[in-house]
Amino acid sequence: MPLSTDIRDVSEIDRFEASADVIVVGLGCAGASAAMEASDTGADVLVVERAGGGGGTSANSGGLIYLGGGTPVQEAAGFHDTPEELYKFLMAASSPAPDEAKIRLFSEGSVEHFHWLEAQGVPFKRSFYPEPSMESETDDCLVFSGGEDAAPYKDIARPAARAHKPQTLGKAGPFFMQCMLEAVERRPLRVELNVRADALLRDSAGRVAGLVGRRAGTEVAFRARAGVVLSAGGFAMNEEMVARYVPQLALAASKNATEGDDGRGIRMGAAAGGALLRMDQAEVALATTIPNRLARGIFVNDRGQRFINEDTYYGHIGIEALFRQRGRVWMLLDEALYERNFIGQEPFHVADDIAEIETEAGFASGVLQATVAQYNRDAERGEDPLFGKRPEFLVPLRNPPYALLDCRAADGPYSGLTAGGLATSADGEVLDIEGAPIPGLYAAGRTAALFCGRGYAGSGISLADGTFFGRRAGRHAAQKR
Repeated sequence: MPLSTDIRDVSEIDRFEASADVIVVGLGCAGASAAMEASDTGADVLVVERAGGGGGTSANSGGLIYLGGGTPVQEAAGFHDTPEELYKFLMAASSPAPDEAKIRLFSEGSVEHFHWLEAQGVPFKRSFYPEPSMESETDDCLVFSGGEDAAPYKDIARPAARAHKPQTLGKAGPFFMQCMLEAVERRPLRVELNVRADALLRDSAGRVAGLVGRRAGTEVAFRARAGVVLSAGGFAMNEEMVARYVPQLALAASKNATEGDDGRGIRMGAAAGGALLRMDQAEVALATTIPNRLARGIFVNDRGQRFINEDTYYGHIGIEALFRQRGRVWMLLDEALYERNFIGQEPFHVADDIAEIETEAGFASGVLQATVAQYNRDAERGEDPLFGKRPEFLVPLRNPPYALLDCRAADGPYSGLTAGGLATSADGEVLDIEGAPIPGLYAAGRTAALFCGRGYAGSGISLADGTFFGRRAGRHAAQKR
């Protein structure tokens, strides 16, 4: 599938199906937020959605939303967060090259955004759930989701749980989007379903002035008087784009994506002159350490050496394992620590001594034995000088038999989504290669590059990004009418 989707001249269109001040492409969390904010500003809004209903990938998510700075849930749960502490964590977790301006805006506006979400009918229980990194099985709200209380971040910013799950049992993505779509329905805006956007329209002044798409095999056109907001998802389901930009993601057997994440919105924006940003970035989950007590084991690479503190966010582990260890990693546990994990991994090798495990797994002679010996010495002292693992997770591995879990990418324990996309301003304006806004064109959600910079700060960042900066994009577009 080619990168560019040709932009067309508005003068070519004989008939428009409809017109509006602001047209929003896609009705996931970003599109819904953009549409509502534009409508509340007084604009006439039209949403174009390729599926038969809204929700998108947001509805398939766990439903965590990364918020901080002192939300009512944080305060009720005893976490005294501030915008500055949130800012410091996001800056560190997004390095190198964090987007400081966007991180500052998000940090200072996070509490207001929490109240906005509640005002749309999204409920949050004032409670904390102790199992980190994923949504609660209960209807509890707050979890640690980015290794905030683990090295190196615990020494950079005061640790605070920040991922907020809407109040429902288990996975919350469907419920969250139900709330958001009901809020959309309460606005005086229009939604055109089963329309796949194919190309943007540009007027004689060079401004993006609408789009063309297809419905039931027939071309349809829509005119935008103020602007178009592209919120059509990422590109995880486009094999050609993945191979070109982030080939490591091809090793992840599971994608946190729907068929709509084919990069169409990104290609449309690029055809209009939009610059691409951080296309080589992705979120990669390796959920071997759920439940978190399994982090008392150790990860090793194909050289038999540790490469990360195992008590951190499983997304940080997944990115490190897939991008820098080439997906060739294992986890070692002893009998005292072993239990079936969240993804049901069975031991690949079981043996009564480390030397036998080393031989069966094909490690070079002596390396795994040396790694375990060093780790055990450090664990007995209650310190991890290599990676800063917390003392409560430092347990010597001395209780045979030993189990080695195969976490190599070929065996499918990884799940990922794309984090790169169109370059945008803090107000969602799509920027060209010189950093200048393209008149009339906006992007939000995974069609735009993730706001916080390189890497993936923690579970809930995508929904936070889509809703927070989707609102800004919709508001700014509406002001151009």
